[in-house]
Amino acid sequence: MKKADYIYAVASIRVKEKSLLTDADVQTLCGMKSDREVLSFLTERGWGDGGNDKDMETVLSEEEAAQMRLLRSLGVDDEIIEVLQMQELYHNLKTAIKAVYASRDDEEAFYPHEKYGKNEMLRIVRDKDFNKLPGHMEKIASEAFDLMLTTGDGQRLDMMLDRACLDAIEGIAASTKDEFLAKYAELKVATTCIKIAVRAAITKRSRSQIEAALPVNRTIDVKRLAAAVAIGIDAVYELLEKIGFRDAVEALKDSYSMFEKWCDDTVMDMIRSQKYNIESSGPIVAYYLAKQCEIRTARIIMTAKLNGFGDDVISERIRKMYG
Repeated sequence: MKKADYIYAVASIRVKEKSLLTDADVQTLCGMKSDREVLSFLTERGWGDGGNDKDMETVLSEEEAAQMRLLRSLGVDDEIIEVLQMQELYHNLKTAIKAVYASRDDEEAFYPHEKYGKNEMLRIVRDKDFNKLPGHMEKIASEAFDLMLTTGDGQRLDMMLDRACLDAIEGIAASTKDEFLAKYAELKVATTCIKIAVRAAITKRSRSQIEAALPVNRTIDVKRLAAAVAIGIDAVYELLEKIGFRDAVEALKDSYSMFEKWCDDTVMDMIRSQKYNIESSGPIVAYYLAKQCEIRTARIIMTAKLNGFGDDVISERIRKMYG
């Protein structure tokens, strides 16, 4: 996008920002009695397509789709949209491969995607039509499908495609001229590396498995991280503290859900810096990420209420808001 286009798009986003949930709004949602009451509050605020009597996942999916349509309508560069949807895209590929391998065509665990949603991704895998995928996916998709057919090992499939996804994000982060997109992508890869390392240490993965799973990136020396994982979780914590992730370690020692909250809050702190930038993609991407955070928080609150969790449990898991 040109500078003048960004200025117009950011002006449109400024209007949208007024409808974002605030921390006070989220506290109000936490205090509501049921998931239906929360859902009613959100639909009254314009979430979903305005239809009545829809369930939580339908409304949240409609809200996610609406945000992607907004990015398209503002003329946001394809490179930016590709990074924002990368994990959902690779998730859909993993899900399709597993569904085809198990001869299931009723798999519902797909993210909505304007081009590579459930039906198209299933068709591509069934027909081995991998050249219809983005260039960074074509070769690895074929290899992953062959792996699944040969071994039936879903965990190895996940590891292979999760690594490929992070490599693709890191590749764009390292080459893009968009400063904010590069910072966001770099943070996304780094926090995901930490998640992989922690899970690998707890499950006692081999050194070779760890090194295969961790993508090379500009924030964390993955060889040092892999060596720490091979020793154990305490060694991982010690290394993370040394390289500037003390807050992440404190969250991890509390619980994994608190660490995921830390990841989301760290992204939120970064994107808040874009509120007053009017000549780049920053405010547009920041608004989109803020909406995704809202949707995750709404899902956490409604799911907790549906399952009878107390307000104290919900409160410790809710994310910072952008509004």
